This record gives sequence, C-alpha cells and structure tokens, in this order.
Amino acid sequence: MQSQVPVLSPREEFRHGVGKAVPIMLGYVALAIAYGVLAREAGLTLWETMAMSTFVYAGASQFIATGMFAATMDPWTIIATTFLVNLRHILMSASLVRYVRRLRFFDLALLGTGITDETFALNSTEYAQRQRHHFFMYGTNLASYLAWNTGSLIGALSGTIVPGLDRLPLDFALPAMFISLLVVQVKDRLLLGTALIAGALSITGAMLVEGNWNIILATILAASIATGWERWKRSGSS
Repeated sequence: MQSQVPVLSPREEFRHGVGKAVPIMLGYVALAIAYGVLAREAGLTLWETMAMSTFVYAGASQFIATGMFAATMDPWTIIATTFLVNLRHILMSASLVRYVRRLRFFDLALLGTGITDETFALNSTEYAQRQRHHFFMYGTNLASYLAWNTGSLIGALSGTIVPGLDRLPLDFALPAMFISLLVVQVKDRLLLGTALIAGALSITGAMLVEGNWNIILATILAASIATGWERWKRSGSS
C-alpha cells in the first residue's frame, strides 16, 4: 500500500530516480562492457554495436543476438528469438500501468522503452511504497539507459585494443543485481513463496521447454497461484 507522503517536485523526483538507479548503473556498465567486447568479436562494427544498445536496449537479447550474429544465423531467426526473449516486458508494462495510466501516450511510450528487468523491479517497489511523480521513473530509466550505452561504448572501443578483455568475469554482475533486487521486494511470506514458486517453475520449464518460454510461463503461473492464495486467505478471514 502506498503511503501518503507528499509528492516531491518533478525535478526532485527525477534526481531521486537517478540516485536510486546507481546500483543498476554500476551493474549495467560492467555487463555492457562485456557485450561491447563480444559484439566486436562477433564481427559487428562500432556503429552496429552501439545501434543495438541504443535501439534494442535489452541485455539478454543483445547477448543472444550477438552469439547468433557470430554463428551467421538467418536474420529472421535472430528477430524471432529476441522477440520471444522480450515478451516478458508485456507483463512488466501491464503491471506498471496502474501508476502511470493518466499520462499522455507520448510519456507512456518513452517510459515503456526504458523498462528492463531491473528498472521494473525498482520502480514497482518504489511506487508501491509511496506516491511518486512519473519523473522518478524518467530518472531511473534514463540513468540506466545511459549507463548501458556508456558501457557498450567502452567495451566496443577497448575490446579490440586490450587483449583478453573478453575473458574477464564480468557476467557476475547480472545475477548479483537480480538477487539484490529480489531481496528488497520480498517483505512477507506470500512474496517469498511466490519467488520460490516462480524460481522452481522457471527451472523446471527450462528443462522441459525449448527457448525462453519458461520465464513467461513461470511468471504467469506463480502470479496466479499467489493471487488465488491471497484471495482465499481474505475470504477465509472475512
């Protein structure tokens, strides 16, 4: 439930959003450097490497697409694969719409392009705790976007200069960032149970279903189970 704390000015909300995004930015820079290095090694030019970060802006999809480019796979296969990987953003945007439903289409489009797993987790937590101006989300999304593109540029430029840079253990940042964001959101037994169920379903689905459908299916099933459990508890206590 949102607390009734007075909303700050748009400028202050934007600044708070940037400040809250600092941990995400640090993780994004490390991951994006790795992406930039791998993209150049896969044969992408500097402009192509940066275009993917600028217009696609989806870490998992960019890493997958880079590997597929390196394997010289069919362009339509790459497009279809990245589309499936990013389908989870539909669920994320649907979850956030209750906080920004009164905004203009232009604002909704800009905010929608900045949704990532990490910014979604941060924004959904912040907006659930207190009233927030949509400039807070602008600050979070823009800071994270700039960090990702900065890291991509560093990796793309240095990957061809510094030997062995691609072998640095930069991939630790993504799971570490997810774990920290998950811990922040788990505040009661219902949320803990939902997280555990989603994780178990996702792992099971990954072993049974090809592609990345396990993420979407686990999210839908875990959310449905948690919603049903919460409604059952309410009806039992009434």
